[in-house]
Amino acid sequence: MFKLDSQTALLDSFRPKDRTLVELPSDLTFPLVVKDYVAWTHPAGGRVFVVFATPGGVPTGIAFDSNNGGGMPSMCSWCHTSSVGTGVGLLVATVNGKRRAGVLVCSDLSCRDKLEEAANRSGASVRPAMEKLIARIGQFASDALKIDLSGAGR
Repeated sequence: MFKLDSQTALLDSFRPKDRTLVELPSDLTFPLVVKDYVAWTHPAGGRVFVVFATPGGVPTGIAFDSNNGGGMPSMCSWCHTSSVGTGVGLLVATVNGKRRAGVLVCSDLSCRDKLEEAANRSGASVRPAMEKLIARIGQFASDALKIDLSGAGR
């Protein structure tokens, strides 16, 4: 769990090169207490944003370009939920000026809702699944995008 006190704090969670891409939803209010992660889509489409924090890390934002799914049955790499149609798609983020990295995930980053629904159906706690989800998001940010999750260099 983490807290973002202001719009500036939220924007500062993104790498400087991504901050100009971020458009905040109009219904977002501060301070914002985030249990696991917060995600939203750009009002015009084409972009998806997520802010999360791994244990011991600082809030970290990723700005994705979205292709809105491919129509084929696919499984989300983060929550491991399968979907047909546009439910799962390739989200791509900039690594640097020459490289981009993609991940096949829930197109609207609604992983939390899907994990909560599965936990409710089985009567299990959602916490272990959420911890794995946050770890997978962090691994993508660290390994593929080379983002330092400690916040150094931001």
